[in-house]
Amino acid sequence: MADTVNSLASRVHELLVAHLSSPAAAAIPGQGAFATLARAVLGAPQGVHVAAGFQDVIARASVLGPDAAWLVAAGHGGLAGLALKQRQPDQALYHLDRAVAAGYNDCLALHAAPMRAFHADPRFRAAYQRMRITLADLDEITWAHREMQIMSRDASRAAVDNIGRRDTGIGLLPQAPIPTRVPDTPGVWIVRIELAAVQTVLQRAMIKADTSRASGNAAISAISDTWDYAGARRDAWRADELAAHRQQAADARAFVERPGVSTLVIPCPPLGSLVHPAG
Repeated sequence: MADTVNSLASRVHELLVAHLSSPAAAAIPGQGAFATLARAVLGAPQGVHVAAGFQDVIARASVLGPDAAWLVAAGHGGLAGLALKQRQPDQALYHLDRAVAAGYNDCLALHAAPMRAFHADPRFRAAYQRMRITLADLDEITWAHREMQIMSRDASRAAVDNIGRRDTGIGLLPQAPIPTRVPDTPGVWIVRIELAAVQTVLQRAMIKADTSRASGNAAISAISDTWDYAGARRDAWRADELAAHRQQAADARAFVERPGVSTLVIPCPPLGSLVHPAG
């Protein structure tokens, strides 16, 4: 089956999901918190060689022409994160440089805590200064990074809320819709896939934890003569109420493009001028 941009984009999503469920996820700027949460429930992925997968994406995307250049950037960005986790700064900067050359422009990610140690490195500064973006795209990237942090907090709160629940319901983690606007620069597609991967990982973690709780409750209620069915119904109602509130909040967080925001491609804001939502 011939490779397409869509098929390789799906592969990048799969690799990012595997990456987020592994110890190496802490290397992805700003994503350590929900990676830790996901690993606690899902465990580390089995049989997925993430680095080899990113290399394969780069090789396959390289022959598809300019429309697939952002996939090359995504692959090098993933390899930069892995190198950072493995304390290989030269390799990390090499792949960052290659990612930027292929269209990577997530300047906000490069302001996250794990990346600030590189800000004084001339190689890092040279790569950063080559990145180009529009204010409209920067708005969306900022929204996406903030949404990742909000989802992580929501998932953590939901896990706490579910402690002691006696019902057998299984809920989903409400999530804001991924923007559908046509981006001005292709690097935005990378951020959208990262956001989708975070959504997938957190959703799977919540479903697995909820399924385990619900199965345990079902088993206990089947053999117990004193099971609190009324309490279980109240817990289910409360869970539905909390889920409805979270869904309303997620819908309200949908990205809305600012009227009249510039779509002129310009250099990224000066290094050090942005604040990542994760700190």
